[in-house]
Amino acid sequence: MNSSEPINGLSVDVEDWFQVGAFEKVIDRDSWPLLADRVERNCDEILRLFDDCGVKGTFFTLGWVAERHPVLMRRIAAEGHEIASHGWDHERVFRLGAEGFAQDIARARKAIEDASGTAVLGYRAPSFSIDARTPWAFEVLAEQGYAYSSSVAPITHDHYGWREAPRFAFHPLPGCDLVEIPVTTATFAGRRLAAGGGGFFRVLPYGFSRWAIRQVNREEKRPAVFYFHPWEIDPEQPRVADAPMRSKLRHYTNLGVMAGKLRQLIGDFRWGRMDELAAREAGRAVALAA
Repeated sequence: MNSSEPINGLSVDVEDWFQVGAFEKVIDRDSWPLLADRVERNCDEILRLFDDCGVKGTFFTLGWVAERHPVLMRRIAAEGHEIASHGWDHERVFRLGAEGFAQDIARARKAIEDASGTAVLGYRAPSFSIDARTPWAFEVLAEQGYAYSSSVAPITHDHYGWREAPRFAFHPLPGCDLVEIPVTTATFAGRRLAAGGGGFFRVLPYGFSRWAIRQVNREEKRPAVFYFHPWEIDPEQPRVADAPMRSKLRHYTNLGVMAGKLRQLIGDFRWGRMDELAAREAGRAVALAA
């Protein structure tokens, strides 16, 4: 760890194993209350890991989860971590429309604030689903008083992505303080590579993530944004037998090694909360090109 390098954003997208995009076509939302709830035990593991490593992070939480786990929300806040919004029930932004999106984030924010006793200033869209199809989403976030978003993946991917978006902090609306902090990408041979965590971190060798974050920190002098999910450290979670093979490979590969890789990553770089990163980056955020 180099004390002269930027403080990166450490974030957890708080959703349970049955709420992920990979299973949205095979697990009905109506069945969620009947399924094994593992999010609290997994978040407790993450809190212990963060405490052992002496780091603070941001927990982007579904309102659905916060409403059912108020004790967990208060525990996260009491330990000095930020609690932010991940929407109500992991519905992608482009499926909601502007009115539905406004209702979704308002409902989630109320549930999270009521459960945690803390103000929610940040938002991350489920599956990074703010993209070129949803220019109205930032306007809704601004209207509801959010300080920052971390909802854009500036890559091309079969599930998400906004390839033309800036790689680093930008102001999506003219004359507005709202700042977007995209998830991290690295560059190689003129191509953008996803390097901000999730399945890419779990499946690929650790050396790739170390190289990518060093590139961002040392060569570009910018902070990285890293994310993962509570279910990714849970190799004992239930298996979804009728999910597509591609989804199962993405979801279940290397669950048993994830906690160890996280510990190594946290030890190799500097980490902090997303709200603090957004405040530092706001001053050099670029304007989104029209």
